[in-house]
Amino acid sequence: MPRPMQLFMFDGSSDQSAECCWLVELAGVDGHWYAYRVYASKHAHPGDLFWSALHHHDQGPLPRALDLFDSALIRLLG
Repeated sequence: MPRPMQLFMFDGSSDQSAECCWLVELAGVDGHWYAYRVYASKHAHPGDLFWSALHHHDQGPLPRALDLFDSALIRLLG
């Protein structure tokens, strides 16, 4: 069952050019979850973060990850 998508709200008061660390978890076809750190602006679009992690995962030797955006968990770490 896919995890619910997390909503993002930004106050606009911080510097848009500062990079933050995002955690993007992808569901694999083997039933495992794969977590990636993505460094991007605090105001990055969740879809861009998802595709960045998915493309990085596809370049590695691990089993394929699901390319379903709704199944990903995306959190801002700091």
